[in-house]
Amino acid sequence: MTKPVLIFPGGMPRSLEFMRKCVRGNRPVVGASSLGHDPARPQYPAWVSLPYITEPEFAEALREVVAAHNIGEIYTPNIVVWNELNRTLAEIAPGVSLANISPVDEMLEPYRSALAKARNLIESAYLLETGMPPRAWPAEIDLASLIRYADLIPGMCDDFKLRALVEIARYSVSGDVVEIGSWWGKSAFILAQLARCFGIGNLLCVDPWANELLKQDEETVDSGSRQVDADEALEVFQIGLLPFNMNHINYLRLPSVEAAACYDNGGPVVTEVFGTTEYSGRISILHIDGNHAYESVKADVEAWCGKVVAGGWIILDDYVWPFGDGPRRVGDAFLAAANEHISNAFVSGSALFIRLSSPVNEPFI
Repeated sequence: MTKPVLIFPGGMPRSLEFMRKCVRGNRPVVGASSLGHDPARPQYPAWVSLPYITEPEFAEALREVVAAHNIGEIYTPNIVVWNELNRTLAEIAPGVSLANISPVDEMLEPYRSALAKARNLIESAYLLETGMPPRAWPAEIDLASLIRYADLIPGMCDDFKLRALVEIARYSVSGDVVEIGSWWGKSAFILAQLARCFGIGNLLCVDPWANELLKQDEETVDSGSRQVDADEALEVFQIGLLPFNMNHINYLRLPSVEAAACYDNGGPVVTEVFGTTEYSGRISILHIDGNHAYESVKADVEAWCGKVVAGGWIILDDYVWPFGDGPRRVGDAFLAAANEHISNAFVSGSALFIRLSSPVNEPFI
């Protein structure tokens, strides 16, 4: 059986986060604090008091706690405590180790990783044959910020797709950025930040956020959909994107085809959370990631692709998808029927990226 981990000080936010993770994984934990009264105490299944680490009796008190509770590791997000235990723990309690790396490194690792990814994006850029020069790179720190905060929003957008999104934004004409199917907002956030960094246009997110419209005729997928709540998903979307809105983000809580009619009518989109956002009526980037059932993807393409301007991009997410073939069937049909309007097409990650050389106005599927 796994030995318990001692969490000290137990009341720090990252201590509580670590404790909950251990509990979910059925790992025994013991909380500890040097405070006379620590509000975190009731949240722990077991609790002990320890002197402050600067007090002479700390070492002996820790030794007694380790023996009494059979402690195997100690987790501490406090840099002073970590440094002292890193120096003395082998002497105080041989065989007991620290459960985490330096709290400084632990906290800064996501930011360092984001900077490294941003640097790599700039240093290993794609060369796309589009007949137009790429837009100038934004500052490395802007890309790092995008990468870091995208990680905090739930959803799925792997590094391959992120790289491709960055590249098509560099080779994008000006116009609206439209996303069909935003849910929690990870890819919406990425598109919004790319639109701002590269000066492309405003982002419109289209999603009914309705549980009854999630059914995709694939039981493996539908079983997961039954576990999520659409109203909560919209709240998560709003929380994630609101701090970054510069009057360039808004949404329509409508099914895709109804939203397309609203978009055609022109005028601003107004919501209580994001305020008023103007749109040009010209789509430069269209990201289709709604319901993946064949008929739904087909309806999305038919309702929106004719609004994409020459030089604009269409993205069919999950073109490579193990749970169904709706996006692939629609994507293949579009590639065949609209071939004379297409200048570039490639797959990155699981998404199909298509650049139009001219608008597609006639029926095509």
